[in-house]
Amino acid sequence: MSSDPWGRVDETGTVYVRTAEGEVVVGSWQAGSPDEALAYFERKYEGLVVEIGLLERRVRTTDLSAKDATAAIDHLRGQVDEHHAVGDLDALRKRLDALRGTVDARREERKAHRAKQTDEARHSKEALVAEAEELAQSEQWRSAGERLRALVDTWKGLPRLDRKSDDELWHRFSHARSAFSKRRKAHFASLDAQREEARKAKEQLVTEAESLSGSTDWGGTSARYRELMASWKAAGRAQREAEDDLWNRFRGAQDVFFAARGEAFAERDAEQTDNLKLKEELATEAERLVPVQDLKAARAAFRGINERWEAIGHVPRDARPKVEGRMQAVERALQESEETEWRRTNPEARARAAGLTGQLQAAVDKLRGQIEAARAAGNTARADKLTQELEGRQALLDQALKGLQEFGG
Repeated sequence: MSSDPWGRVDETGTVYVRTAEGEVVVGSWQAGSPDEALAYFERKYEGLVVEIGLLERRVRTTDLSAKDATAAIDHLRGQVDEHHAVGDLDALRKRLDALRGTVDARREERKAHRAKQTDEARHSKEALVAEAEELAQSEQWRSAGERLRALVDTWKGLPRLDRKSDDELWHRFSHARSAFSKRRKAHFASLDAQREEARKAKEQLVTEAESLSGSTDWGGTSARYRELMASWKAAGRAQREAEDDLWNRFRGAQDVFFAARGEAFAERDAEQTDNLKLKEELATEAERLVPVQDLKAARAAFRGINERWEAIGHVPRDARPKVEGRMQAVERALQESEETEWRRTNPEARARAAGLTGQLQAAVDKLRGQIEAARAAGNTARADKLTQELEGRQALLDQALKGLQEFGG
């Protein structure tokens, strides 16, 4: 008979293993010595130890599912419970029980994790739906469309919920996208219609602009081009290709007109510059007539200068006030000389001036007498009042005397 701490072989070749519940038959061994029998069943025990160790490592270090781990534990537990090995089978059972507890705990952890993930996925999808429904009302067509596409990608990356919840949220999400697409399509259809109307309107503007490009009515045509430009801006934009082509034609027609106007104005400016030199010479000639010595000769000379002036034509607008002002100053000097001469040589006017002077002189003399009488009588108040009246009459008399002097009297 042979034995070790965990088993023995009796004289009949029966092999036993020792457990907490007592000895249990492992098997029968007839092919060799008892020691060989024990060694055989001890190797089977060692094989179980290795398998359990490997399973423990897999559970600890890999993502082995709880279902697969439990099946493996049950398989090994069955081998241990069949008592076909010699060794500390109770220790193996304890290890398998502990491993089963670990797997069960991990199963609960994974279950809780999945529940948390599901809850997070639900909140995430509800948030996606809420944002999609808000974007469905947006008119930021490009940015909102890009955002909705990004939301779809985000949705695809989230875990599925239960079918009912997932389908309900997806229906709302899909409906929001469809509503946005429908509104965007209607917007761009309306925009296309507006652009077509703009194209037609601008084609008419281009046709008129091209018909005006050869005009020489510089002022009227320039004003009309400004009106056409205002109408162009008010018409809105046509389709891009049509807009660019129409604008090039419209701008080209204006360029032709304004280039021709520029050349004409350049010629006119050169001519007006020459005219200005001539008029400045005439203004200098006219200024030599002042001060007036011989009114008749000065007037005749000024008429001749003025005739030549009118024959010259226009001068640059910014120079016109100054050169015309010089001629007007000479003309005013001639008019003042004529008025002075008329007053000097007009008998009726001289007589009226002399009569007025005489009347005023008599009134002044009378007031002076009244003032002296009032003072002699001691009536100071009356004297003061008459003195004020005298001052007014004396001022009128002085003015009348000055006017009479202009007649040479």
